[in-house]
Amino acid sequence: MEVYEGMVVGQNALDSDLELNVCKTKKLTNMRSSGSDDAIILTPPRPVELDFALEYIGADELVEVTPQNIRIRKKILSAVERKRANR
Repeated sequence: MEVYEGMVVGQNALDSDLELNVCKTKKLTNMRSSGSDDAIILTPPRPVELDFALEYIGADELVEVTPQNIRIRKKILSAVERKRANR
């Protein structure tokens, strides 16, 4: 799936937003503990429906509806611009 800056791609347990790059891969080094990467189980993504998206969005977010997808995104896409707007 194609992603862009400002797109909401996950849920955080805290009230604050996390800025992250989902396209970066995990750094692999020779120093790893045995079995630490073996037990990772990812939950499958939930399909976003329109009624869920409208109830879920925050005050600084929008619902983007296209013929193929329903996405949640930030009103201000750029992270730098969002920081400026919060001041």
